[in-house]
Amino acid sequence: MSGADGVPGRRRALRPFEESAALIPQDESADESGATSHDSQHVRPPLSQAARPAARPANRPPSIPAGPVLLPPGERPAARPPGARRADRPTLVGPAAADAPAGRRVAATPARPVERPALRANPPAPADADPPASPAPDPAERAAANRAARQAAARPHATGARRIAEPTPQPVARKAPRPAPEKTSSLSRHALTVVWVVLLAAATAGVALARASADLPDLIRQVSAGTISVGLAWGLAVRTGGRPIWAAVLTAGLAVGAFVSGSEEWLAGASVGTGVMAATLAVMATVPAATFRLAIREVVVATLIAWVGAAGVLGYGPDAHPRVDADKLGYVVLGLALAGAFALVYRLGAGLHGLGRRGYVVAGTAVVMLALAMAYSEAIAQWGSRDLVNVVDDVRDSLRDTLGAVPHPIVALLGYPALVWGVFMRARRRQGWWVCAFGVAATAPTATRLVASDLSVQSVALGAVYSFVVGIALGYLVIRAEQLLTGTHGRRARRDEEAVAHRPEPGRTEPLH
Repeated sequence: MSGADGVPGRRRALRPFEESAALIPQDESADESGATSHDSQHVRPPLSQAARPAARPANRPPSIPAGPVLLPPGERPAARPPGARRADRPTLVGPAAADAPAGRRVAATPARPVERPALRANPPAPADADPPASPAPDPAERAAANRAARQAAARPHATGARRIAEPTPQPVARKAPRPAPEKTSSLSRHALTVVWVVLLAAATAGVALARASADLPDLIRQVSAGTISVGLAWGLAVRTGGRPIWAAVLTAGLAVGAFVSGSEEWLAGASVGTGVMAATLAVMATVPAATFRLAIREVVVATLIAWVGAAGVLGYGPDAHPRVDADKLGYVVLGLALAGAFALVYRLGAGLHGLGRRGYVVAGTAVVMLALAMAYSEAIAQWGSRDLVNVVDDVRDSLRDTLGAVPHPIVALLGYPALVWGVFMRARRRQGWWVCAFGVAATAPTATRLVASDLSVQSVALGAVYSFVVGIALGYLVIRAEQLLTGTHGRRARRDEEAVAHRPEPGRTEPLH
């Protein structure tokens, strides 16, 4: 079967560009004879009058026929020879050699790259060129800017606020230098403390000499006892943040009135007040102790202050042993000292809500022990059977004959352990003040210990030493038990815990508030 141009071969389908060329409308322009250029090859059959389309408007462009329009055979493209493909033809890059022999493949000359001038993003403008005109501002933006300027001028504080609100460079944070302590105040406080200690020591020695020698005038005993009372009132007022001058003046007036009047009630009241101030100041003068060794030091300080108060209580009696009931005096001093200590500790220990569950247990146990000890001893003495009283007296006499003295039960079992544990706890948390308050159970009996008429000075001293040793041992056991419960096991763990236990508190001679 032959193609349109007479070349034998298979009939092929038209390519897309050939189809588009075949759809090109025929030239309808007629020549002078009225026939088109293709009338001789392709003549449309005449249409009837009814089948003819309506006349086309003059300004309407010619429309494309609905069906495909076939090109005349002469204008159709020639058929491709069989087996010849465009991909099989060699493509020569570069000029072909004119003198290349037929049938010989000639190597193509590599094409040279076309050199183009480099393009610049912003080519320099010529010197004589006019500067580019800035775009005209938007009328709406210009109106908004003018309105903002008028508002800022009407409210000058807004501009100032904006200037203040602008971020400023933050200075480098540096550690503020610690203010230098005032040398004058520190020296005066130190000198006043030294004078206070010397006066108390001299007054204690005066009372001891007056009781030991009957040849000394009685005025030395009275002045020494009054000096001890005034010194204790001054120290307690300074430590608790009160008015030391007024406290000292009031105490001095009461002491002078008691000695001038010579009334036993006034003298008993002055001795009770001296014992209460000594017992309370002995506890308030302690400082936190991070280690057990420091806790022992604080107990020694409290005991010394209590013994100074004992000398003052003894100085208010005209005889070697005042004519008062030692048991009742001890109970009154202990009760008032506990009340005063609890009133002061209520502010230092953050109130009752700062106790916690453990604090409530400790405080309740201490109160129960104190109440039972006092009630039991008094009940045995008053209402106990003769056999039970004889057994207790026999045990006491045997211990006194063997050891030379008997330790005080309340002091050894409650007072000193509470004081040791309290100062040790205060180095960790301020709730330790509540435990320290029960240390009055050791300082109050000590302040009234010299009033007992049935005990010698040697027996009182040995009893105080035994009570101190037993109380310190029990305090050590309580501290170790607390450390075991809180998870501090081993010597190294205890040392690490003691190294960081430094809760700040004012110094010994500074007010606590």
